[in-house]
Amino acid sequence: MELTKKEKAVALLNSLNTGDKTPISYINPEKYIQHNLSVGDGLAGFGEVIQHAPPQGFKAKVVRAFEDGDYVFTHTEYDFFGPKIGFDVFRFENDLIVEHWDNLIDIQPANPSGRTQTDGTTDITDKDKTVANKATIKGFIDDVLLNHQNEKITTYINPTKYLQHNPAVADGLEGFGAAMKYFAENGLVMEYTKTHKILGEGNFVLAMSEGKFGKGEHTAFYDLFRLENGLIVEHWDVIAPIPEKSEWKNNNGKF
Repeated sequence: MELTKKEKAVALLNSLNTGDKTPISYINPEKYIQHNLSVGDGLAGFGEVIQHAPPQGFKAKVVRAFEDGDYVFTHTEYDFFGPKIGFDVFRFENDLIVEHWDNLIDIQPANPSGRTQTDGTTDITDKDKTVANKATIKGFIDDVLLNHQNEKITTYINPTKYLQHNPAVADGLEGFGAAMKYFAENGLVMEYTKTHKILGEGNFVLAMSEGKFGKGEHTAFYDLFRLENGLIVEHWDVIAPIPEKSEWKNNNGKF
């Protein structure tokens, strides 16, 4: 039986554990556009990373996987030059992978509410609400994150149930507010300047954005949201710096 796009992407990540060469055939050998800026373009770049694996190899545990048209996005625990959490996004053409984006960060301790970077529900529901949920996330990012209309926050986030998996932030709107206050008092920034993609399946939506973070470093924000009844009730993220262009191993850009 022909595998789904989601099954192919998960199999490719799982091949890091097994050494199975079959999933490499799910990548178009003539066209593989790489947006991980630490990896060379094409299959050659992918192969070079594998060749430089440490003696114990790489490991990947896919926690969540979603499919949206020609895109598959995953939330994964890695042992990739150390323990990491990552989001991967794959684009398919004619059932072959032709493009890849990701965002990785070191695994952190549990946050003030005791939540980790990957725990929480994995069940995909409300597939008939995918389009509406993606529109809700676009509205949240446009209104609250880009245009700072904080009075609209409860239009998008459930004020009585907001579970937070960011390593430094506690649950609820109180946790979000406390984090923003800490940033303001310490001269730190969390500034979203552009959202490049919003992908979703059912009750889960991933937004890929760029902006500035901390002391103003050029940053990639990958935010995964879970929604219930049209409101955000859970959030995971990976916030990672975008390297200087002089350090890029391909010219495709982060997004």
